[in-house]
Amino acid sequence: MIPWICEHQTSNLFVFGNFLNAILLRLFTTGAFQLRSIFFDMAVIMLLLGISLIVKKKRRNAYYWIATFLMITTCVTNSLYYNYYSSFISVSLLATSVFVKDVGDAVMEMVIRPCDLTYLWLFVAMFVVRRKHPEEYRVNKMAFLKSMAVVIVCLGIGCSLPPYSSFSRLYKLWNRTMVLNSWGPYVYQIDDIIQSLKPKFNNVFGYDNAYKKTNDYYNENRKEKKNNKYTGIFEGKNVIAIHAESLQAFTIGLELNNQEITPNLNKLVNSGIYFDNFYAQVGVGTSSDTEFTYATSLLPSNNGTVFVNYYNDHFVTIQNLLKNKGYYVFSMHGNVGDFWNRKAMHINMGYDKMYDKSAFVIDEEYGLGLSDESFFRQVVPMIKDIKENVGEPYYGTLITLTNHTPWKDVELYNELDLSMEVNIDGETVRREYINNMMIGRYLKSVNYMDKSIGNFINDMDEAGLLDNTVVIIYGDHDARIAKKQYDYMYNYDFENDTLYNEEDENYVEFNDYDYELNKKVPFIIWSKDMTSSTKITTPMGMIDVLPTIGNMLNVYNKYALGKDIMGIKKEDGIVVFKDSSYITDKIYYNAKDNESYTISNSVLDSDYISSRSEYADKIIEVSNDIIVYDLTKKLD
Repeated sequence: MIPWICEHQTSNLFVFGNFLNAILLRLFTTGAFQLRSIFFDMAVIMLLLGISLIVKKKRRNAYYWIATFLMITTCVTNSLYYNYYSSFISVSLLATSVFVKDVGDAVMEMVIRPCDLTYLWLFVAMFVVRRKHPEEYRVNKMAFLKSMAVVIVCLGIGCSLPPYSSFSRLYKLWNRTMVLNSWGPYVYQIDDIIQSLKPKFNNVFGYDNAYKKTNDYYNENRKEKKNNKYTGIFEGKNVIAIHAESLQAFTIGLELNNQEITPNLNKLVNSGIYFDNFYAQVGVGTSSDTEFTYATSLLPSNNGTVFVNYYNDHFVTIQNLLKNKGYYVFSMHGNVGDFWNRKAMHINMGYDKMYDKSAFVIDEEYGLGLSDESFFRQVVPMIKDIKENVGEPYYGTLITLTNHTPWKDVELYNELDLSMEVNIDGETVRREYINNMMIGRYLKSVNYMDKSIGNFINDMDEAGLLDNTVVIIYGDHDARIAKKQYDYMYNYDFENDTLYNEEDENYVEFNDYDYELNKKVPFIIWSKDMTSSTKITTPMGMIDVLPTIGNMLNVYNKYALGKDIMGIKKEDGIVVFKDSSYITDKIYYNAKDNESYTISNSVLDSDYISSRSEYADKIIEVSNDIIVYDLTKKLD
């Protein structure tokens, strides 16, 4: 293949195989790549090849295998990770890899596809070629110089090709998909390693510049707290916040087979404040990212997770703000306290006590651990004890567990039947429909969670714990159910036991943008003395929770990047995601593909999109700088 540089079969296979794998990775994940990325792929591969040509004879064989292993690992792990998170992996996740053993079943079912293992062909090919064509290794300085020349040419061509905005993305690494598409998987992974090491050099590089930019942002954008009709309506009341695992909003009000999926949550929605255009804004930390964003009104970290990588930093949280007003603040979770490093992070956030798995009787286990029904049943007397022995007011976070993927044995704890009976030519036929599919198992699990929450509300009322108490319920993130599952839900042809095609009059379109917009999660604020329901349709993200409920509880975080949704116009609502995509009441902007999807019939000019894209980039930058450089302490 490259005889003018190296005539050895192993060397040629090294170049060709790793180049092909880089192309396959993009095809199996994003489905597209830019021409410039091909040159960066080749530059990295030729650089590694060149190094091999000056490695001593005894070590060159080991060098080939190690280099090939690292490059194949890059492809396999990113392919697996993209299928689950629609993004690419970071080496900073090594700090959280200890948690994989606790969600192994979910990973196995939700992630691994045959194509994710395709890259392993290169190992087999390398072994065969080495057996058939043993090489005489010798240091070849001339071939080394030629390969370096190829590296320089490839880098020069790659850097000269558009888009030139990719240089900024490479530095900031907010949108990992665009970086990989533009720079290739090998440059991306090298960049990720550099970015992941950045926190280790905070005091040496970038601190002063980050502080100045952040301070300038707050000086320019901080506004005095404005009161509205919701200001202080819950001041001094107890608060119970239910962190509902993987609960998506499409389940609210959903009926299948004349059965409500969430009858108890529906009652709370119909008698409380419901935000029906609400999105989680998570990164690789999933549930822990939601806890962080909910509590601080900052976005998750671009590198790793705050709960693991920055748990000693100083943050202003809803927990600390209420604690300063005399609240007793606690959290309860039926899992081990070290999961997502909660035990350490909860102390930093301001919790007085965390009741983890060791505080509960593990009498019923489903999925990852203690069942929701048992958890909520045991929580009630614990809260009663806090009220009687610690006093009021108190703020408690209750973190559920059972509704975590993969909902494998849901039949053990829920008897909801989603199969359907249909009449075909006068004969009654039962169709399984989604009964045994992943989305069916998910809906059964949500139904179980709803039942557990309903029993909890009733038990709290009977114990006299709902008086002077506000209940907040939010989905921590979407369930990450594959798009094709929704096709079976919406386009199932009961008569023929098939799916409708696009030409059929009964076909319901559910495109990629519908899929993204469907990732909404519920956000409910309820108390038993509410006399009417209120529905808020303003686009809202988890980052807006602290300003919104903070206003109701009469506490204020001057470093919040979100907005009090009750104090803005609907057209000013915007949900910014970590990759710079965003949602308004008019569009969903997909930063990965630089495409916008119109939600309303409004005619929008380019300024509408560009101004909001600038806003999205700015708050991502400010939020990440606050986290990485621990700026809140100095700003205070």
